Amino acid sequence: MKKIPVAVLGATGSVGQNFIELLQDHPWFEITALAASKRSAGKKYRDAANWLSPNPLAQRYGDMVVRECLPGLPAKLVFSGLDATVAGELETAFATAGYVVVSNAKNHRMEHDVPLMVPEINPQHLPLIKRQQFGRGFIITNPNCSTTGLVLALKPLHDNFGLESVQVMTMQALSGAGYPGVPSMDILDNVLPFIAGEEKKLESEPLKILGRINAPGIELETFKISAQCNRVALSNGHLENVSVKLSTKAMARDVIAAWKNFRSDAVEGLPSAPQRPLIYFNEENYPQPRLHRMINGGMTVSIGRLRPCPVMDFRFTLLVHNTIRGAAGGAILNAELLYKKGYLNEQ
Repeated sequence: MKKIPVAVLGATGSVGQNFIELLQDHPWFEITALAASKRSAGKKYRDAANWLSPNPLAQRYGDMVVRECLPGLPAKLVFSGLDATVAGELETAFATAGYVVVSNAKNHRMEHDVPLMVPEINPQHLPLIKRQQFGRGFIITNPNCSTTGLVLALKPLHDNFGLESVQVMTMQALSGAGYPGVPSMDILDNVLPFIAGEEKKLESEPLKILGRINAPGIELETFKISAQCNRVALSNGHLENVSVKLSTKAMARDVIAAWKNFRSDAVEGLPSAPQRPLIYFNEENYPQPRLHRMINGGMTVSIGRLRPCPVMDFRFTLLVHNTIRGAAGGAILNAELLYKKGYLNEQ
């Protein structure tokens, strides 16, 4: 097949670099433009970016001249790794100009006509695109990195038993703060018990993802989520301790079976989709970020330590790779779903 030309917005940042690395051998998409700030525009990419990956930068991207983040790029699809301070206005400009915008930024996530997508969970939300007022262009988003892991673990429980309330405490890796991120003197020998805006995202985004389309947009789910978010000295991988109260009684074996049996026809044949979106470990000290964050290329969420909760019904631990499944990899999977469903053919 002829590959679809794509551009990366915010290409010099950490999320932009993840997009480049994950797209370099993609069977459906081909990077034809790298865009960043005015400061970087006009430079070769290798000179504009502080390449963070241990894998070498491919020469074809290093030789590309960085362009400014403005419509006119030679692509029909743009992946946005833009910082939230500029993402809202720029993504709107690209959609208005007829581009498909697949965004990792928070700015449009909770808008009533913008799908907030995890393809295994809510592919039925894609028709919201038709309600957007951008002409041929449109925007879809992926959730906060911690939300992605949490909602994938909650979906089978929600479907099989119902959810009444959820408590989650996160231990989030440094890479989630971007580059250069948290100062070393703040995080060494320390844990930061506050990440600006994270708890609100974690308490609201799953309710949209698990909600249903109605006339105004999405009817949010109504169960309550209480979140506490911490920054810890990990390179990659967000670990989350979760407690849930179910609507119907369940045995531990039923909960584990729900996770193990969770599949989605929507992602069949998508190049970035893991064979198993969830994996459960019986070992009492798993999952661990260093050991398990790269399962299925970082696209699988690992779960373990299911046990009774004296306050709720059950408690467990999950792990999500924040910069792959929770960011660039999740956004690419969204774009693959758009292609499979024919939304890119209309451009």
